[in-house]
Amino acid sequence: MSQQKQLPLIKLPKIFDDCYLSFAQTPDHIPFTIKRVYYILKSDPKLPRGHHAHKKTRQVIFCIQWSVKLIFDVGKRKREILLEESNVGVLIDKMIWHEMTDFKNDTILLILASKVFNEKDYIRDYAQFKKQAKT
Repeated sequence: MSQQKQLPLIKLPKIFDDCYLSFAQTPDHIPFTIKRVYYILKSDPKLPRGHHAHKKTRQVIFCIQWSVKLIFDVGKRKREILLEESNVGVLIDKMIWHEMTDFKNDTILLILASKVFNEKDYIRDYAQFKKQAKT
């Protein structure tokens, strides 16, 4: 898949002591005020997730255990990223269609979002997204 626009990767500090510790703070690492935190785990590896865009919400996705393939579409071209380092996340700006595939068993995703959940913020129809992405 070709690339139209770079999606920023966010690399968090990691500390090694008697354990592995990584942290994120606003505005040093996350470029927005965090209004919602959620995680995805125990997802069926055969079922993709996502398949939507947000009108206003910005998110950073981290894969904190195992790996996942993220597919992004900004309206004209798609880009794939394999997330497999727990301290590296990808910034998903508003109006970017995203899908998550190739979950490994016991994959855990952590998502930081700029807005609280609002179903009206979601675009779940790809054709509608393509129309809105052109404007």
